[in-house]
Amino acid sequence: MAFDGLTINSIVQELQQKITSLKIDKISQAEKDEILLSLRGNSKTYKLLISASPSFPRIYLAPSYKKENPLKAPNFLMILRKYIQGGRILSVSQDSFDRVIYIDIDTFDELKEQKVRRLIIEIMGRHSNIILIDKQSNKILDAAKRIPISVSSFREVLPAITYKSPPEQEKSNPTDNINLEDFIKLTYQKMPIYKVLYSKFSGLSPLIAKEICYRSNIDISTSATELSPIEVERLHNSFSRIMSTIKSGNFEPCIVFDKLGFTVDFSCIYLSMYDGFEIKKEDSISFICEQYYNTRDSKDRLNQKSHDIRKILKSKISTLENKIQKQSQEINETICLEDYKKDADLLTAYIYMIKKGMKNIEVDDFYDENTPKTTISLDENLTPSENIQKLYKKYNKMKSRKKELSTQISQAKEELDYLYNLELSIENISNISDLEDIIIEMQAQGIVRQNKSDAKKKKHKSEFNPMKFISDDEFEIYVGRNNNQNDYLTLKFAKSDDMWLHTKNIAGSHGIIKSKNGLISENSIKQAAIICAFYSKAKFSQSVPIDYTLKKNVKKPNGAKPGMVIYETNSTVYVTPDEELVERLRIKE
Repeated sequence: MAFDGLTINSIVQELQQKITSLKIDKISQAEKDEILLSLRGNSKTYKLLISASPSFPRIYLAPSYKKENPLKAPNFLMILRKYIQGGRILSVSQDSFDRVIYIDIDTFDELKEQKVRRLIIEIMGRHSNIILIDKQSNKILDAAKRIPISVSSFREVLPAITYKSPPEQEKSNPTDNINLEDFIKLTYQKMPIYKVLYSKFSGLSPLIAKEICYRSNIDISTSATELSPIEVERLHNSFSRIMSTIKSGNFEPCIVFDKLGFTVDFSCIYLSMYDGFEIKKEDSISFICEQYYNTRDSKDRLNQKSHDIRKILKSKISTLENKIQKQSQEINETICLEDYKKDADLLTAYIYMIKKGMKNIEVDDFYDENTPKTTISLDENLTPSENIQKLYKKYNKMKSRKKELSTQISQAKEELDYLYNLELSIENISNISDLEDIIIEMQAQGIVRQNKSDAKKKKHKSEFNPMKFISDDEFEIYVGRNNNQNDYLTLKFAKSDDMWLHTKNIAGSHGIIKSKNGLISENSIKQAAIICAFYSKAKFSQSVPIDYTLKKNVKKPNGAKPGMVIYETNSTVYVTPDEELVERLRIKE
C-alpha cells in the first residue's frame, strides 16, 4: 500500500483536529530519516511519528512508538530542538491531494520575537524528506536529507537556500465534481483503466484505482478505450461516490489481514476488493497506520541492517572456500612423498653401486615382492650420500607441509562451518535484538570490527527467545535462532534427559525436545527432526540426516566457538523439511 494523497488527506484532517494548539514538548530521532514529536496540551499527550524512509515514508500518531535514541544527537535533531521545541502547532495542511504535508509552528527566536517555522514532510518514495524552513523568509533551516546540486539539478535542499517545492504533477483534483462527459474525456486512454485512474487524478494510488474498478465490476486490465457506455457510467458512479466520501471527510479507515493474521493492506476507505480476507475498520487512520507499519517498517530496517552483515559473511565464506580448495590441491601434489623416501631407502641399500657423476642408477625394488628393476634419477654433481640426503630432505619437507596443510584445512573447515551457522542465524532473525546478538558475537570473534559508536553503547543484553513448537503428541520442542541461543538452549536450558537434535555434518540450529518423566514419543522425535532440517542449510533438500541423543551426551570443548559442541551415542533419522508442518506446530510469538 502506497502512502497516497487520499491517505495523507485523512491523516491531515485527523492531525488538524487533534494536535492543533498543542506544544512540542520533546523531539527525538532514533533513525537518520525519522523523527518523533512528543506533543502536550489540553490534558492530552500525543506522539507524532514523521518518517522519510525510502521504503515506508509516512506520518501519523504513534502512541506505541518505542525506539532507542543514539547517544550522540544527530545534527538535524539539534536544529529541530533549537528552532521548534517548545513551540505550538498552528496548523497541519496539504495542497489539494499532493503528497506534501505542512506543519506550521508558532515559536520564539533568541530575541524572544515571535517566529513561525514550517515543518515540511515530502512523501515521495526514495526522494522523501523532512525539511524545516522559516515561513516568512522561506529559507531552509535544515533537512533530514541534504540535497546538493550535484544530486538534484532541479532543486537543492540545503541550509540558507530558499525552499523550492517539488515539481507539480499535472493531474486533476478527483473531488472537483467531475461530470460524466469530462470523466470520459479524462479517462479515454489506450491503457488499463486502473492505470488511467491513478495517472490522471491526484492522490489516487493503484490500490484506490483497483478498488474503484472492483466496485464497478470492471476488470482492472481492461483498456479504457474498450469500456462500454454502461461500464463507463458504472465506473464514474463508483468514482464519484468514493470522492464524495473523501470530500466530506467521512473516511472509513480499514486494515486487511490474511488467514495467518499477517497484515496485507490498509486504506482510508473500505476495501471491498479484499472479499474473503479479514477486514477491520477503525475510527482512526493513525491507529490503522501504526498497526500496518510497525511490522513492515521493522522488517524493512531489519533487512537493511542485516544486508551488510550478510555481505561480510559471504566474502569471508568465499575466501575460506577458495583457501580450502587451493590447499586441498596442494595436498594432492604431495601424493608422491613416499616415493622420495622409497628412492632414498633404495639408494642407501645400494650406495656401494653409486658413483659421483652418475645421472641415474637401476636397482632392484625390494619393496615390491616381485623385485622389479627401477630407475632412480641422480644429481651428477652430488656424492652418493648427498643424493640420498637430498631425497630424504624432500620427503621430510613434503611430509611436514602435508601435515601443516591438513591442520590448516581442518581449522578452515571448522571456521567455515561456524560461518555457515552465522549465515543461517541471520536467516532466522525476527527482530533487531536478534541481529544485535549476532553482530556482538561476530565482533567478539573478530569477524567484524567494533565501531567507536558501538563501543560507547550500553551493553546489549541478549534475550533467550528460542522458537517454540508443540508436537502432535504435545511435547515441547525448542529451536535456537543463533549460536548463543544454541549454546544456552543446549547447555543451560535443557535437562539431562531431554532430547538434543542437530543436522549431521550440516550447519543448522540446535533442537531440544523436553521429556516427560524421561519419555519422548517417536513421532515427536521425527517432527522435531523435520523442524531442525527446516532450520538448516539443508532446508530445500530431501532425506536430511538428523542426529539425536540425550542432552547428557552433548559436551562443549574448551575454547570451542559459540554453537559448536561434540556428542556421542547418537542415533540418526532421515527426514524431508516440511514448511507446512513447521508452521502448524509453531507457537506464534
